[in-house]
Parts: sequence; C-alpha cells; structure tokens
Amino acid sequence: MSTCTSSAMAVASPATDTPRAISMHPNDNVAIVANLGGLAAGAQLPNGPQLRERVPQGHKVALTDIAEGAEVRRYNVTIGYANRDLPAGSWVNENVLTMPAARGLDDLPMATHTPAAQPPLEGYTFEGYRNADGTVGTRNLLAISTTVQCVAGVVEHALQRIRAELLPRYPNVDGVVVLEHGYGCGVAIDAPDAIVPIRTLRNISRNPNFGGEVMIVSLGCEKLQPERLMPANSIPIQADGSMSQGLDVMRLQDDEHVGFQAMIDAILAQAVPHLERLNRRRRETCPASDLVVGVQCGGSDAFSGVTANPAVGFCADLLVRAGATIMFSETTEVRDSVEQLTKRAESVEVAEAIIHEMAWYDAYLQRGQADRSANTSPGNKKGGLSNIVEKAMGSVIKSGTSAINGVLSPGESLRDRGIEKGLVYAATPASDFICGALQLAAGMNLHIFTTGRGTPYGLAEVPVVKVATRTDLARRWHDLMDVNAGRIADGELSIEELGWEMFHLLLDVASGRKQTWAERWKLHNALVLFNPGPVT
Repeated sequence: MSTCTSSAMAVASPATDTPRAISMHPNDNVAIVANLGGLAAGAQLPNGPQLRERVPQGHKVALTDIAEGAEVRRYNVTIGYANRDLPAGSWVNENVLTMPAARGLDDLPMATHTPAAQPPLEGYTFEGYRNADGTVGTRNLLAISTTVQCVAGVVEHALQRIRAELLPRYPNVDGVVVLEHGYGCGVAIDAPDAIVPIRTLRNISRNPNFGGEVMIVSLGCEKLQPERLMPANSIPIQADGSMSQGLDVMRLQDDEHVGFQAMIDAILAQAVPHLERLNRRRRETCPASDLVVGVQCGGSDAFSGVTANPAVGFCADLLVRAGATIMFSETTEVRDSVEQLTKRAESVEVAEAIIHEMAWYDAYLQRGQADRSANTSPGNKKGGLSNIVEKAMGSVIKSGTSAINGVLSPGESLRDRGIEKGLVYAATPASDFICGALQLAAGMNLHIFTTGRGTPYGLAEVPVVKVATRTDLARRWHDLMDVNAGRIADGELSIEELGWEMFHLLLDVASGRKQTWAERWKLHNALVLFNPGPVT
C-alpha cells in the first residue's frame, strides 16, 4: 500500500493533524482518508490534491481528475465508473459510482498461478483436547443438540439448572451449550436443498469442541426426527473412546414425562454420563497443525482491506505453513474476486468446485430476485465501502496467499470431503451468523473475526478472536476487541508483525491460556441456519 504522506510502499507514522490518505497500489486513482474525523474541504494532502469538499474517515478521495465514464481504481482493480466528472480532491462514494457487472464464470484461469508451498513452520504447539477420531478441541464443552425449535424453552430452563447444579461437580468441563435453531418442522423436509440445514446441524453436533458426546432433545412429532438428524453411521466415538450404543435421545412427548419438571429432571439425568466422560479429559500438547481456523469479517469498513484483513491473511499463511486448516467463506464477498481464486487453486478440479459454488449462489440470488449488490450494508457504506466490488477486494485478502486445496458446499464438514489440511474455501452466505454456523459445521475449533464498524458477535461453541480495523474502534470498544489492527495504519506495526502477533495469540487462546472478550462476557449469538429450501 502507499500513502499520500510518503512515496514508500508503507504507511508513514502520522502526526495527528497531518492530512493522510492511503492508497493500495500505484495505479489507484483514489485513496482513503485516514484521519480520525475525516478531512475538511481545503485540506492539502502531501504529494496529493487539495480536498474540494469534506471527506469522512475511510472514504475515498480522487487523486487525479476522473472523467465521467472513466474507471475508478482501488487495489489496482476497477471498483466502479464515475457517473459524473470527478475533479482531483473530490469525495468518491457510492452516489458517484456505477458498479461494474459481475465477472462471468466462463473462461476463468484454472489453477494457472498456483502458489508454491512456503517453507514449513515447525515446533509450534498448543494445549488441546484430543478426540478419538483424531480431531482436537480447543474447549471441552457439553453440547445439547435439538431437533426442533419447539423444545427451545424447555432446554433453556434445563441449561440453567445444569450450569448451576451439575457443572460445579465437573471442573474439567468448560461449559454447556444448547444448539438451538429455528429449523426442524414446518419445512419441506424432502426438498432438494433441505440437506443444507440438516447436514449443518448434524456436523455442528460433531464439532471437535464437543468431544464426540452427542445428546439430543426432541419434541417427538417434528419432521426432523433424531434418526434423520444423526443416522447411525454419523454418531461419533465418545470422549472415552467407546462406541455409542445408539442415539441418546430424550423426547418431551414420551409418556413417562408427566409435567414440566419431569422433562427438566430427565434432561439433567441425560447430561450426567456425558459430563462424566468429558470431565475425564485433559489438555495435551498438540501440534499447531491440529487447528481448524475459520476467518470471517463483519461490519466491514474501508480499513478492513488495509489493516485487519491483510494481517489475518499473513497469519493464515503462517498457519498453513504450520500444517493447520484455514477456512475462508462469504460467497457474495469473494464473488467479484473469483478470478483470483480459480487461478490460485491447487488443481483444475478445485477451481471447478469454486466455480460450481459461485454459480449455485448466483442462481440462489436470482430465484430471490436479488443480486450481489444487496450485500453491502448501510454501515459498510458509512465506513467508506461504496459497493460489493470494493468490499470483495478487501475481504478476500484475509485468505492469505496460499494455494486453495479444497472446497466445501454449505453445511459440509472437512471429513465429508476428506480434506485434512491447508487453505479451504467453505462456501457460505456472507451473513455473520450463518457463516459462523456453517464454519462450525465444517469443523472449526477457533474463529478469527475482523470488524471496522464494530460488532459484539461471538459464538458459544468456539472462541472468537475479534480484530478491530481502526485504533479509534479498539479504543472505544477496549473490552470487546482482542486485537487492534489500526496500529498498522498508525505506523506502529507492519502487516507481518501483526500477523505474527495474531498467530501467537491464536495458540494461546486455543490452549485456554487466554480468553477472548466474547468468552469473558459470554457474548454468544444464536445459531442461524442457512435454509435455501421452502417453508411450508
């Protein structure tokens, strides 16, 4: 990246009153204003134009005269076309841009620029919970799976009693979570796309942080019967290495449950053997290659692609070098960078799988009479992101530079596809909560989440490391953000230095040596399933 305060390809250390604008490539004809509070009309950018109007922080300023119809370039990519003349120093936002058409999915480069493997990183470890199936948990949790929303109130009541009465007896269990959702009945359960929410729930129940312990609470009359949620061949090996003798299901409608308290007592009794097995587990030293890290962004701003996401991308490369598995997602947020993805694919087959997922999602949006432009939120635009093309260029950076060696469809797990290590594209919608649920289903045991506008997002099932793109956000939300990537724009750290810092932080969080702010405050968003099928 370059700045209008320095000719070097790095962010200069700023004085707070010095006008600053950051560009990402020498061919860019716009840069984003870096100063807190923005810059007033008349501000003079060093080595750049004088501002013709006030430009808010994170928003773009024209570095040269841009004629009507001409390309507006950021990241050395055309993010739009000027819909009127934009003299140098003009504020460039969504109102003065026409968005480019989406790149077609034909004639894409297919595994033509597969990156060479970087030197391995050896000797890095964390303290995790090894499971009988070879996966490793970063937390030791009892999960209560549910088949239908109808049981949510009852299970929530039981959850409070388990926490108050049972957990103190099992000090090696980190907590209990309920896999509550809005699915299970009133849906077209046999529709072709019904497999997406069903396999999502099934695979979340098998997440490494749950130690192979599956207990299910069912109503009894729902369409998603327990045996359909968890067929016999999908029941994992239990925490003590033994095979389950069948599904452990408690049905509220069974005759023996006479009254509400009987239901609650039955759930508590059901939980005890699972807690006993989980409590016998201990952390052990595991190689960093046992990490499965999901990367995601939400509440993005123009700094996301300058600070937080590039640092996460560098960290992702370190994790790949250490043998770990990294998942990036958010189909609509990488759709406009599809050419970058297919040429980075490890093989033509992987490139074809990427295209398949993009085409499937294009058709899904078309059925809903929507398009990719619906993604960009009011907050994104207020933070300086004019459209989905600009947002995509900043989003894909968090995948790093490694070869893409696997692709997952929504709700699939790494085990479903036989993917063991490396950089994986796990296709998901861009919704924070749906993406998080699908990455849990894929097998994620650690999550890293970047934000520019700010969000208290968290998951009960895995630790979520939150990264602020700007120092101002990190300062204001000092007890919600775990990492301040704004130090890159402030000139305090390089992308590489922050990437290494995050790498070591992830090992500490995975080991339980450090808690994230979301864990401390128990900020846990509900699971939101992706259900592209009809509701009846």
